[in-house]
Amino acid sequence: MSDQVPLLEASGLTVRFGKVTALDGFDLVAGTGQLLAILGPNGAGKTTFVRAVATLVRPAGGTLRVLGHDVAGDPIAVRREIGLAGQFAAVEPTMTGLENLQMTARLFGHRRRAAARAAATVIDLLDLGAVAGRRCATYSGGQRRRLDLGASLVGAPRLLLLDEPTTGLDPVSRREVWAAVRGLAQAGTNVLLTTHYLEEADELADHVVIIDHGRAVAAGPLAELKANIGRDVIEVEVSQPGQLPAAAQVLSAVTGSEPRVDPLVHRASVTVGSASQPGAAALAAVLTGLAGQHVSVGEIGVRRPTLDEVFLTLTGHRAGRQGQPESAGRRLQGSAR
Repeated sequence: MSDQVPLLEASGLTVRFGKVTALDGFDLVAGTGQLLAILGPNGAGKTTFVRAVATLVRPAGGTLRVLGHDVAGDPIAVRREIGLAGQFAAVEPTMTGLENLQMTARLFGHRRRAAARAAATVIDLLDLGAVAGRRCATYSGGQRRRLDLGASLVGAPRLLLLDEPTTGLDPVSRREVWAAVRGLAQAGTNVLLTTHYLEEADELADHVVIIDHGRAVAAGPLAELKANIGRDVIEVEVSQPGQLPAAAQVLSAVTGSEPRVDPLVHRASVTVGSASQPGAAALAAVLTGLAGQHVSVGEIGVRRPTLDEVFLTLTGHRAGRQGQPESAGRRLQGSAR
């Protein structure tokens, strides 16, 4: 298959569960050779899209193609191209990591020697050599999640689907998984991940799709989204918490926009209202206003918008957990056997 064939093509994709429309005319074109993040709150349709790509749900309308294969017309061909790791690590705790990988490779149709080679390759790729001989019951959360990723890779999929890969992990384990995912992408595996962690998308993604209420509201390289959606942001941290409302009032008066106020860190921030009002010029006016109101400033500066601010601008609310998590199933890779 030509490398020019898109990784994913969705046009008017619609998925319903009874009276609930999970995807509502979802459109997406994504090329190969990138780490793509689908970002949005729970209930937005992220996991439903992953399930559709994995041929686990049948679209009610529209089209979806994976590396040129239609998910409805040729699901077996799609399954040969993908690996899927769901939201929770699915490993057998009484077996060693090596045994888990070899067993999974055999289930995917490898002969014994081929399964051993595939397992060894994955162990090296994900830096699991130090724990491969230990029972998985002794693994940390990050090690279990990395092993779960490895089980999805023993069939050498062209596209790896990761549904909220760091849900429930502590910060150290999350960074272990991030490093593993980065390594997979650098080694040539196409990766599609869903997340509601803005930091995760910022850390990993080359290309971001923001989804809300079953529709794609924006898509593009992360830097481009920030440049196109958000202007400069002025941020003020006051020395005296009681002066935070006065600081917010000054920000509003200068920029004409509603500030975001975070009382816990005594900070207010606001997006500069127009391209004709550069951040530096607005900052000078804010400093003058704060001095006029006798606000004691701890820190003040101009920065580019965060992904959280981009999301807020596009959807009217922040990304975060809403309701119960969707479930993508546990694992699917290789041909249907």
